[in-house]
Amino acid sequence: MRFMILVRSVPAFDAETQPVSGDPAQAAMYAAMAAYHEELARAGVLLDAAGLKPQSAGWRIRYGEGDRRTVVDGPFAEAKELIAGYTLIQVRSREEALEWARRYPNPVGAGQPAEIEVRQLYEMDDFPPGDTTERFKNIGTL
Repeated sequence: MRFMILVRSVPAFDAETQPVSGDPAQAAMYAAMAAYHEELARAGVLLDAAGLKPQSAGWRIRYGEGDRRTVVDGPFAEAKELIAGYTLIQVRSREEALEWARRYPNPVGAGQPAEIEVRQLYEMDDFPPGDTTERFKNIGTL
């Protein structure tokens, strides 16, 4: 079972030009993240992890009627609940994913309000059998 731990963004993340400044509290948080991810790797459950650059470096694609698509460069007026980073793990159960998530370091720093969200990924076995599902299964073997 694969789970993605999503780090919710806070305004300070979008104001930063570098992921970690010389601030001692930020350095401590960064070290705690490194230790946590090293522990995930040692346990053999870490698949991937990364922080996302500020929304000002991104864009959105809006789908309209027909095939119309509009590109909207960041920063975005509606910036609620943006994602700042993620950790992708593979574990045996929901309970194991919950235990790892409970140990996730506060992404903003100790004592600061923050939130992470954990979502299970769909697996190919979750989809009905058929030609399209087989096409997706074969993508990994190309």
